[in-house]
Amino acid sequence: MISFRPTEEEQAFFDVAKTVASEQVRLHARDCEERRSVSASISAHLHELGFLALELPERWGGLELPLISQTQIFHALSWGDLGIVQGLPGPGAAASFLRLTSAHPIWKPYREAGQAGMWPTVAFIDRSGAINARRRGNGYVLSGTSEPVRLAAFAEWAIVAADDSEGEPVIFALDQRVWEVVKGDFRLGLLAAGLGRLRFSDVFVGDGGVLARGEEALHLLAHARARQYVLEAAKEVGLMEAALDYAVEYTARRKAFGQEIAKFQGVSFTIAEMAFEYRGAKHLVWEAACRIDEKGKAAESYAWRALARAHRSLRYITNQAVQMLGGHGYVQEYPVEKWMRDAEAQVMLYGRERDWLIRRGEQLLSEQKERVAP
Repeated sequence: MISFRPTEEEQAFFDVAKTVASEQVRLHARDCEERRSVSASISAHLHELGFLALELPERWGGLELPLISQTQIFHALSWGDLGIVQGLPGPGAAASFLRLTSAHPIWKPYREAGQAGMWPTVAFIDRSGAINARRRGNGYVLSGTSEPVRLAAFAEWAIVAADDSEGEPVIFALDQRVWEVVKGDFRLGLLAAGLGRLRFSDVFVGDGGVLARGEEALHLLAHARARQYVLEAAKEVGLMEAALDYAVEYTARRKAFGQEIAKFQGVSFTIAEMAFEYRGAKHLVWEAACRIDEKGKAAESYAWRALARAHRSLRYITNQAVQMLGGHGYVQEYPVEKWMRDAEAQVMLYGRERDWLIRRGEQLLSEQKERVAP
């Protein structure tokens, strides 16, 4: 049985993160969006608290917290503002690769840089076919342009997962800006997250820049993805709570025809449905985090399910929050319009719920074929 009651340590972390989210993150959300970057003061404060190194090994100076503890911290911070959380410097979406391969010599300069100051910012390009890796001599030639990824505009390092010309998966860790940043015109949301594409124009990477290949790369990618997906889902749960809280507060004090609009049946039913969606997504995320910490065989499938549900719930809750405010929902004086834009951008970055359901279906079919194979 999984307990959803936080430990004393987890509650303490959550309380600190929620305080920072309330007193700093939310207050500066609009300013950071206008500048399209996270303010140095917020980054420095979160670095001092260790919140930029939650996933990194203790022997590096990180906290190396269990995934279930990290989900609660990111939940609290994202309640403040998801755009700021997604634009924080440091390992970003690549953090799990560093945790899972911390003994690899390729990370020595990264570890030394982080121990001397702020952790270098890393962009992660997933294995999508957009980047070609051709084998040449004692290395590879990378070419192509990635899909939009966060932290692209600020990245000092990049982890690139691709298939080589023979179809073998390879994961590269690049410690120099050998790529061109294609910023594009991202007007929707997460504007402080440094969204962009990384373009490689026949860049040669020696074997020394290879983190893993073949079955080792597939295994590493599966484990790192599962951890990343749960953390992304946890951030979405934080944004859901923010939108739900705001909608409840607004409808409770706004009056129409002599009574609070929250007392109208159509409004109260919608608020209740929003609360159900939030709770359901939150519990799935916590379950997935616990399963992955336990290193169960089906951990990746739990992560997929959690992110798919979080995507669906996030879009529903933020959209309904805007509707609850009526015309005010589209005015920038109120935060819900930003939250809805951030939600759509987040889902676009990490795949719509339909994409995840298709992947899950394909996985189930594959498992079924393995069971019935002679």
